[in-house]
Amino acid sequence: MNLYMRLLTILLLASFSSVGQKLKKADKVMITNLQAHVMYLADDKLEGRRAGTNGEKLAYEYISDQFQKAGLEPKGEQGWLQPFEIYDGKQINGSTLLIVNDHELKLNDEYFPFVFCPTSSLEAAVSPAVKEKGVPWFDDLKDIIEDNKENPHFDLTSAIKTIAGKAAEKGATALFVYNTSHIADDLKFDGKDNSSPAVIPVVYLTAKACKQYLADESATLDIRLKTVISDKKRTGHNVIGIINNGAPNTIVFGAHYDHLGYGEDGNSLMRTGEKQIHNGADDNASGTAALIELARLLKLSKDKNNNYVFIAFSGEELGLFGSKYFTKHPTIDLQSVNFMVNMDMVGRLNDSTRSITIGGYGTSPAWGPVFTSLSKQKYFTVKYDSSGIGPSDHTSFYLKNIPVLFFFTGLHSDYHKPTDDYNKLNYPGEVFVVKYIESLVDVTNTKGKLAFQKTREPAMSTTARFNVTLGIMPDYTFSGGGVRVDGVTDGRPAQKAGIQTGDIIIQLGSFNTSSLETYMQALSQFNKGDKTTVKYKRGQEMKEGPVEF
Repeated sequence: MNLYMRLLTILLLASFSSVGQKLKKADKVMITNLQAHVMYLADDKLEGRRAGTNGEKLAYEYISDQFQKAGLEPKGEQGWLQPFEIYDGKQINGSTLLIVNDHELKLNDEYFPFVFCPTSSLEAAVSPAVKEKGVPWFDDLKDIIEDNKENPHFDLTSAIKTIAGKAAEKGATALFVYNTSHIADDLKFDGKDNSSPAVIPVVYLTAKACKQYLADESATLDIRLKTVISDKKRTGHNVIGIINNGAPNTIVFGAHYDHLGYGEDGNSLMRTGEKQIHNGADDNASGTAALIELARLLKLSKDKNNNYVFIAFSGEELGLFGSKYFTKHPTIDLQSVNFMVNMDMVGRLNDSTRSITIGGYGTSPAWGPVFTSLSKQKYFTVKYDSSGIGPSDHTSFYLKNIPVLFFFTGLHSDYHKPTDDYNKLNYPGEVFVVKYIESLVDVTNTKGKLAFQKTREPAMSTTARFNVTLGIMPDYTFSGGGVRVDGVTDGRPAQKAGIQTGDIIIQLGSFNTSSLETYMQALSQFNKGDKTTVKYKRGQEMKEGPVEF
């Protein structure tokens, strides 16, 4: 036993003594196991377990192996695994090309199409100085860039879209833009831009291409252009195992095992710009470790009145991809699910406050009596949150009318940073979490199927910079234009405007909401008491409703 493990054992002894618990051999085994799981999952060689990467593969192989050792049976679609597609933005298809005077230009070095280019092909002989119907147009961005160099609200990409729209109205078949200003424009292909396609292709020519082909604007250029922008996707994998007790009802235990990788998806809170591995020890190797240990304990349990399904979700950090996919493509009968327990960030129990938050308290009338029974054990100071909606995978089950619980030991300064490492976790505290959930299962063992009830739902679309909320749960997996609604909060503006789950929000007031980012930007323009309208699609029908924030 190394020095670190000796110190952990001492801490465990002290922790148990403080609540009148006697240290058992099984607890020592669990703390060793928890540390081993977290150390592997949060190791640099997994490169942050970004969904759809080799790091995710190493993680799901480890979890599958641990499930098998615990005595679980595979319950995925491919053995232990349930693969699902992750929309990863847009990409320039390899068939895209630009040929000028029989010379094929190099992508990115000499040109690139904007992400909002439609799929298009054209051939033309044109002079850059001439703007006539039926030919491509050329536009120097120099003046508009220099005129707006002191304007903090100026968005060059939006300006280019406007220019392209006006050019198309006047008969242009394509728009080539370039910049002869000394002010850098920082334009690039933005695969995360989910704008609706423009009417005509819009292509950026670099300074290198301008020097070669636009030195004489009166010259005639023979142009052949083909633009193809396609979806970029990668594959994530849920890991699913079951203890089948032949019971009519099933309890689902979940924890996401993916993390941020190197922060490529823009969800890191490290702002230095460095490329660093985000190991995600607490978020959420801790929950995954607890899931594995709970599987091991419940396999040995005498409580057989429920089946137990254990799911390690991927894609949570991208917007609940894995759990949402499972609830849409379940490998068990969702009607048989008694309740779902989610463990996300359960590794940082504070030894002083011993405080844990349990969400979902209001999702079943049974939870009150259950937690009253558990209060005698005095493991924690429990803070209850009634809502079934939250920024983790239990939300996907709540939206299917399934009672949920969400265990969470709290945020900390290492959240979504490279500093969230294994040596900062409170493994004795995590033992308490696992034992508490095991006790919860024991208390509910004879209660039959728990009733579901809707509960208070928070402002699901807000962040600290917003003064208002529309009251919707966005579908983060949606890859089309607009914001698809995954859930609507009772009594909030969206519901009053007639919006329903499945609708696609297209416009809020005068602001287009072609993507989640532009939707959030639109929300930030409103204050409480403001009145406006919202436009949304339901199937092929366009609808509009009044909004008062």
